[in-house]
Amino acid sequence: MPDTTLHAMRRKRFMDQMEGGAALIPTHPERIRSRDTDHRFRPDSDFYYLTGFKEPGAMLLLLPGHPEHEVVLFLRPRDPLAEVWHGRRLGVERAPAALGVDAAFSIDELEPMLRKLLAGSEKLFYQLGDDRDRDDLVLRLLPRLGNRHVQPPSSVLSPGTILHEMRLCKDAQELDLMRKAAAITAQGYERALPAIRPGGWEYEVQAALESAYRWLGGDGPAYNSIVAGGDNATILHYNENDMVLNAGELLLIDSGAEYGYYACDVTRTYPISGRFSDAQRAVYEVVLKAQLAAIAEVRLGNHVKSYHLKAVEVLTQGLVDLGLLKGASVEALIADESYRKFYMHGTGHYLGLDTHDVGRYKPDNNADWRPMAAGMVVTVEPGLYIAIDAEGVDPAFRGIGIRIEDDILVTPTGNENFTQAIAKSVTDVEAALAHAGRTPALQ
Repeated sequence: MPDTTLHAMRRKRFMDQMEGGAALIPTHPERIRSRDTDHRFRPDSDFYYLTGFKEPGAMLLLLPGHPEHEVVLFLRPRDPLAEVWHGRRLGVERAPAALGVDAAFSIDELEPMLRKLLAGSEKLFYQLGDDRDRDDLVLRLLPRLGNRHVQPPSSVLSPGTILHEMRLCKDAQELDLMRKAAAITAQGYERALPAIRPGGWEYEVQAALESAYRWLGGDGPAYNSIVAGGDNATILHYNENDMVLNAGELLLIDSGAEYGYYACDVTRTYPISGRFSDAQRAVYEVVLKAQLAAIAEVRLGNHVKSYHLKAVEVLTQGLVDLGLLKGASVEALIADESYRKFYMHGTGHYLGLDTHDVGRYKPDNNADWRPMAAGMVVTVEPGLYIAIDAEGVDPAFRGIGIRIEDDILVTPTGNENFTQAIAKSVTDVEAALAHAGRTPALQ
């Protein structure tokens, strides 16, 4: 069962910042994958953060200052027949004690109970745009919540303005879950190394990774794993993972485990034959140098864009040194974004309950980037991607795609690399492959 004290503290922090009104926080229903088969359910991150409740089709109602119940949960009632087919439900009667809420009602009673409980609320925190049917219900109800004596809510506000700021800096329990996700990911990468061999298949590597995540107690992959051999690695979100691994090429793996619904997000690039070619090593060393320089920028006192700027600086100088960019100073090449031909994405993002986690990069919509704070976790993931048909490029570099990514916690005294156990220097990568017990691919 969830830690009711922890989730109660989070709800209180949220309600203290609402300054009146009410908040309605849903989790999604089950979604159809194909015909009568559903996707595996995962709770909505905001809802789970405040409740620890994992069942679909529920709704949390927060009513700060309510004389009877400030925290109300709507959920599916017990149904013996449905539970035989689809699994046990907590049920209305057990929910208050199990989840630490003040009251619980059947989700079937949502509309009449909202009419009663929301009457007189001056504002409603509810995220419009996520679910059309639910939005229609809320918007239909709003004008009915008033009468001659009571005004209906005058505004609908995004709960994310408060909640996503809360989620941005992780508490001790969250960080423990993220360290565990990283440890599982590291073991997954280690177990996948024997599958990296000429004649093998991208999906064999994926299977080794993702089976390890589950075998080691994780929830599975935090996102669709990218296992991209050869020039597939120059496609940023490639995830077909159905091509053969060719001798002499590289394999880019972007995959991370989820544990307790918290994500890990890692990228490593491996030489399929076990050793980097001269051209591959030269590009790899540029990316690694950029990544290490960027990680050093992840610390208190710097803003969230600073490590991207450092990565761009190092990558651009490296592209000049490799002869891939020419004809201007590094400063000019950065200013006119010439580097974007080979590096077209940002250097990282927030990480947490979601792989691309919530939180503004520019608070209050002003022009200043947010300063980093202790408890933030970010990815640091520079790369270089040289298209197979890139014009004016030495053929030895064509089709090379390299990205290196780690998950970095901002601490009061610097930073902590959650994923540093996964080999990434040229020497360590080649040594890891050499000691992985790789065998020839099955024919």
